Amino acid sequence: MRAVLQRVSEASITINGQPGGVIGAGFVVLVGVEHEDGEEDAVWLAGKIARMRVFSDAEGQMNLALADIGGEVLVVSQFTLHASTRKGNRPSFIRAARPGTAVPLYERFVELLEGELGRRVATGEFGADMRVALVNDGPVTIVMDTRNRE
Repeated sequence: MRAVLQRVSEASITINGQPGGVIGAGFVVLVGVEHEDGEEDAVWLAGKIARMRVFSDAEGQMNLALADIGGEVLVVSQFTLHASTRKGNRPSFIRAARPGTAVPLYERFVELLEGELGRRVATGEFGADMRVALVNDGPVTIVMDTRNRE
């Protein structure tokens, strides 16, 4: 699984032209599922995101996690995170999981993240036409990949 975390001061999503979730300070998490990903990837990623300390403390240092600030999360599925641009100018998405594999793992990831945080998270809709509006705070953007657990 691959994720792009963006620290935001606010974000919202429109799904198929209809208003969706709205969050305040926290993370927008774009998540892509590879066909080889499994439960252990979702567990690791949800835990890592919930405990990521990138919010400012009283001294302005990035020492606080979501729970410390009462932060919110918007999770959006994004198969294009697994784009291969090795050949030519048209990306290949062959490593991205098909919906039959990706949807249950995406939903499980959301469930695990909610469990880690002790609250609901806002989501997009898998495979829908979505528009995400956000104010990137910092900006702070972090890329995480369960195949390269740095």
